[in-house]
Amino acid sequence: MGKRIVVALGGNALGNNLPEQMAAVKQTARAIVDLIEQGHQVVIAHGNGPQVGMIQNAMTELTRSDPEKYIPCPLSVCVAMSQGYIGYDLQNGLREELLDRGINKGVATVLTQVEVDPYDPAFQNPTKPIGAFMTKEEADALVKERDYKVVEDAGRGYRRVVASPKPVSIVEIQSIQDMVEAGLVVVACGGGGIPVFKTEGHHLKGAAAVIDKDFASEKMAEQLDADVLIILTAVEKVAVNFGKPDQKWLDSLTPEEARRYMDEGQFAPGSMLPKVQAAVQFAESRPGRTALITLLEKAKAGIAGETGTSISL
Repeated sequence: MGKRIVVALGGNALGNNLPEQMAAVKQTARAIVDLIEQGHQVVIAHGNGPQVGMIQNAMTELTRSDPEKYIPCPLSVCVAMSQGYIGYDLQNGLREELLDRGINKGVATVLTQVEVDPYDPAFQNPTKPIGAFMTKEEADALVKERDYKVVEDAGRGYRRVVASPKPVSIVEIQSIQDMVEAGLVVVACGGGGIPVFKTEGHHLKGAAAVIDKDFASEKMAEQLDADVLIILTAVEKVAVNFGKPDQKWLDSLTPEEARRYMDEGQFAPGSMLPKVQAAVQFAESRPGRTALITLLEKAKAGIAGETGTSISL
């Protein structure tokens, strides 16, 4: 019997610009349709690092060109834009690959909002740089006019920094669930989701933040009652002592073993660490759930237990 799988695509699955993305999604679609062909239900999440930066830069230049006409574009809106155009390419790539294999399945992208806690400590210490480099004068103006947080970035200029809060819940989870139940292949939680928080009544307000896509994918996998969370990255397996003579690849981990390695500082922050943290969180969320960390092209073999690093109770 097929499993319900949430696949979190890494940046290498999408390229760094429009031409690269269009080429990359063809390979990405093949790996995902391999899973669908085996009878699995698949929901796809993805990052948006290069893409949302590109949009933010374009919007910044537009504002600079005529500040009285064009106000700065909120980050939440930039994330929504990135979800739309990445979803567009993924939908087309998946549709084409499915039809080439004689599989008649619909593919849909859900513009996904993800609730965050406005009191998350991350908002007190924004660290995620976004957007274009600025001069000190430009940075000072944004601090004064819009209360932005800015930092000097390695002598290359100043950049805005925003918070990276943990996801609380997926706002459109019922829509995603209904589509999965109807047999659709769903693309959701792009870029970690559009960060929002509740205000008065039922209103949701966009937050000046970015959500780590691995944590958002984990939260979605939990709320969809998925069997497997696959976090795709640039290596086939997780390693300890990475890049050193005594490097060791890991086939499987318990949450306890993973925590011990995390405490030892084995996994790089902003790289492998959040992937392992999200994997542990999913594995512990319910008995029988498995998280898998591996390469895109090894996803099918990973599900078969032939490669990758699996984390489970």
